Amino acid sequence: MIKLRSMLKRYEGNPLFDPEDFPFCDAEQIFNPGQVGLPDGRTILLLSVIPRNEKYARCHVAESTDGIHFTIHPEPLFKVDEKKPFGTLDYLPIDCRVTYFAEDKCCYIMRPANSQWGCCALLYRTVDFQTADPIEVIALPHNRVPCLFPEKIGGEYVRLDRPYSLSAPYEKSYANLWISRSPDLIHWGEYRPLLQRGAMPWNELKVGPTVPIKTEKGWLEIIHGVHNIFVGMRYSLGAILLDLENPEKIIGKMNRYLLTPETDYELGGIISNTVVFATGAIADLQSRELRTYYGGGDTYINLATGNLDEIIDGCLKGI
Repeated sequence: MIKLRSMLKRYEGNPLFDPEDFPFCDAEQIFNPGQVGLPDGRTILLLSVIPRNEKYARCHVAESTDGIHFTIHPEPLFKVDEKKPFGTLDYLPIDCRVTYFAEDKCCYIMRPANSQWGCCALLYRTVDFQTADPIEVIALPHNRVPCLFPEKIGGEYVRLDRPYSLSAPYEKSYANLWISRSPDLIHWGEYRPLLQRGAMPWNELKVGPTVPIKTEKGWLEIIHGVHNIFVGMRYSLGAILLDLENPEKIIGKMNRYLLTPETDYELGGIISNTVVFATGAIADLQSRELRTYYGGGDTYINLATGNLDEIIDGCLKGI
């Protein structure tokens, strides 16, 4: 029997989404969902779906009032369409990062655009998840993908980036975390390095961001890291804590991972033995529960929960 060593507890009903059960196409993969908790109590997931018998991926909205049972919208929010804005840049609508921004009363979606031009980053705005309005291309290749803080800091929008060199070997890819600022969400600058890959033993090859979560003690940032193992590259989840007023400053960092592939639905997907991956997490500041909806083996969507204070404490203590 596998011994589970994670600080996150896997939901006993995992996987929440299995490709065989997807109702709107013959799905081969459903993975790496965008996620956000809305003020009205709904949980929204953006499901990245790759069909078996279609040329391109698509992204469907799923919504829930309890965080477990979801209704999937039949029409995709994102699909490949060369006639739409950015259409010739965008052939793989996956890996969405979703930020609810209270000041602007909307959600911003940052996601990668994959094409022969490389992997750039797109920004969209939505108020209802029925449609998403394109704003602009906000990062040059290769950047997969920026994550927006849920409020302005020092009067500016702030985001986390993970630029990297796609053609270089992993050990020379410079896949590190940076932080940047903008007056208007379109023009970005004031770039500063934040976290270098290899800062923990399980992210020696790459490190990547999710949407930051504001807590009383700092910005909780769930990260993914990539480590070279015998059967391939293993993707795990971890956490760091950033200063509330100056998020360029890391005030806490867990050295162990929060979650790593261990169960059948994490080890047996299209990308087998090596991948758990999340683009965000949702915190309940009253119950102190942290939920993350994550991809297993780039095939299934699963749920894991943890205690917010335990994870923050782990960051501050460096466990």
